[in-house]
Amino acid sequence: MTDRVNAPADAPEGDSLGRIVLLTTSHRVAPGLLSWPAWQTLRAADRVLCADAGHPQLPYLGEAGVVVEQAAPVARELVDYCAAGGRTAVVLTSAEGESALTDGLARLAGSGRESMPALELLPGSYDLPGARLLDLVQVMDRIRVSCPWTGVRTHEDLAKYGLEEMYELLEAIETGDREELREELGDVLLQVVFHARIAQDDPDEPFSVDDVAAGIVDKLIHRHPHVFGEESAETPEEVKAHWMRTKAAEKRRESVTEGVPLGQPALALAAKLASRARHERLEVALPDGDGVGYELLALAVRAEAAGVEPETALRAAARTYRDAIRAAEEARGETRGEAGGGAPE
Repeated sequence: MTDRVNAPADAPEGDSLGRIVLLTTSHRVAPGLLSWPAWQTLRAADRVLCADAGHPQLPYLGEAGVVVEQAAPVARELVDYCAAGGRTAVVLTSAEGESALTDGLARLAGSGRESMPALELLPGSYDLPGARLLDLVQVMDRIRVSCPWTGVRTHEDLAKYGLEEMYELLEAIETGDREELREELGDVLLQVVFHARIAQDDPDEPFSVDDVAAGIVDKLIHRHPHVFGEESAETPEEVKAHWMRTKAAEKRRESVTEGVPLGQPALALAAKLASRARHERLEVALPDGDGVGYELLALAVRAEAAGVEPETALRAAARTYRDAIRAAEEARGETRGEAGGGAPE
């Protein structure tokens, strides 16, 4: 809002008509953490109003000595109050906003017949990056408590969904669909928050999404000594070397094969094992054997050595094959149509 909206030509100047301030706050920021301009405005105001009796800021304003009227502000009454003595009225807005008030102020200002106070919108707090993640946690918590299906899910129940969502994310990445990528990232994030909420209910070893986040934050800091510590790394290769050394010290594994999930797709599994062996400079001959399995193993190892993800490469080839099948189907259909053939089989 501007300082003066559609004031008549003969309207008084300066602050003689007072101010109406709409103070907005974010529920994603701890109550009481308001900006300094917000606190200054609140302390200097002649009236502070709030229609929401449960507004989270009210207890903290009370502790600070700011008297808040529990009332729904009305445009006509506020304009008259401020204009009468150059007063300042602050409206602490609710989460739903104050549409009735703002609509009323807009009508008065737009009439051209009113001497309007200065109308200001003052953000009292702002969302920090990642603030919407708090919304996700709150929504998940409510669903877990209130939804009959969600409330009884287990980690085992969700396992297949997590796998499906990751495959859908991979497809979005490989096809380059940005909108699909955003949506699939959200679906994967939901799986993480859902599992963490289930874990919170465990009677023996509960943990929360905060514990999950704390764990990964600690891991990232520890494995990036070139960012958070005294070490240096100028190239991606040096960063990877830092990561692998730190990871090895953390895990204290007896074999490079430990930690490689055997349940992953076979080509990816073969490439991962080859990567571990190559990183440790282990000279390992491929096992002798006949059949397609051993041939695929050799191809996967060769692809990994060349810097190619065999699983990704095969998916790309399979998509091309799918397109070729569809083209063949269309060609067959067109040929049948031209020859007056019957319906497809």
